[in-house]
Amino acid sequence: MTVETITLILFGLLIFLLVLNVPLVAAIGIPTVVVMILYDMNVATFAQRAYASVDSFTMMAIPFFMLAGKLMEIGGMSARIVRFAESLIGWIRGGLAYVVVLASTFFGALSGSAAATCAAIGSIMIPEMKKREYPPDFIAALQAAAGGIGVIIPPSITMIMYGVTSGTSIGDLFIAGIIPGLTMGFCLMVAIYLKKRKNPCAAMQYRESFSGKKFLKAFIDAFFALMVPVIILGGIYSGVFTASEAGAVACLYGFLIGFYWYREINLRNFFEIMGGTITNTVLVMLIVAVSGAFSWLLTFSGVAKSLGAFVSNVTAGYVTFLLVSNVIFLIMGMFIESVAAILIITPILHPIAMSFGVNSVHFGIIMVVNLAIGLITPPVGENQYIAAAIAGIPFEQVLKAIIPFFVSLMVALMAITYVPSLSLFLIQVLH
Repeated sequence: MTVETITLILFGLLIFLLVLNVPLVAAIGIPTVVVMILYDMNVATFAQRAYASVDSFTMMAIPFFMLAGKLMEIGGMSARIVRFAESLIGWIRGGLAYVVVLASTFFGALSGSAAATCAAIGSIMIPEMKKREYPPDFIAALQAAAGGIGVIIPPSITMIMYGVTSGTSIGDLFIAGIIPGLTMGFCLMVAIYLKKRKNPCAAMQYRESFSGKKFLKAFIDAFFALMVPVIILGGIYSGVFTASEAGAVACLYGFLIGFYWYREINLRNFFEIMGGTITNTVLVMLIVAVSGAFSWLLTFSGVAKSLGAFVSNVTAGYVTFLLVSNVIFLIMGMFIESVAAILIITPILHPIAMSFGVNSVHFGIIMVVNLAIGLITPPVGENQYIAAAIAGIPFEQVLKAIIPFFVSLMVALMAITYVPSLSLFLIQVLH
């Protein structure tokens, strides 16, 4: 078979199955197996490559951080983070909208997952904002957009996957995600401010007085939650432990604080925590396994090299390449889960990025930010579905309300793409 035929079968069948709403694991795995059979390979190769994709010490960080996120969500940290954020900026006119962004940013430093951030903060903020008579579509759209910050602010499961796939330092990726995550949060806050001025609702005009006593109490209550990113990033960057060991430390810390200090973890919800973690881990690892086999086949068959050469030929230089990469990432993020997208795209575009002189860490941040924006774009739009479900409104109602936030995140993306220092400044300082 020619490279063109393999490419057509792999991606054509993948797109066809996605359109039919076939589960992602099957949509990626079926084209891989079909091409292997047509290539006259032993089908056992699929199982071998799938197993090899998850047989990595670094990959252990994924279940650890998933468990840590659940422990911190159910263990009371998310509620305390919200109260701290509200005491910090909730007194501003329309402050609850800003609290959604700030609380999502803080919780992103605990969970490593956009979906977990959207669900944990949304389950607290959306009902409260509905009581204050904020428009439900506005609330859901804002929470969906802010939830994406959870995958940029370290730790990040998506960054771990990029680091494993590209051979980039996970510690550097974590540090590099801080300023881009804050940039996204700032742009969302600007969108809230413009919305408040252009089309204000009564709820967004309400404000309370700042209370130093309330702030101090909320800070003390949230102190142990705020220490999580300090412990994780400090430990990784000082060389005390690896990313996988950091995940284990986060789990232990989250359990001890939730059980002994906040006293919100008990035998009943502990099994709920473990059950949710196991379900999510199995799903992600299945996606990693089949995506790894798909990615290996792209490289083995020469498809990755051929597609890479095509992209290289149609881009005139550094600026054009990054623009084309953004388009590819955004389209992938619209249809495919982030982990799968990274495993499929990285082997194709990463070598080209290096040839154009793009820093590997910077390229990873660009990719992750694009995929985070993909979480609020249909047809997948995972964060939109989560926020709409919590708000009790149809998914379609969120689509129009999300546009201003999508535009603000695109502005942040362009800044992160073409101002590398936003991603690399902290690494240069710490080195």
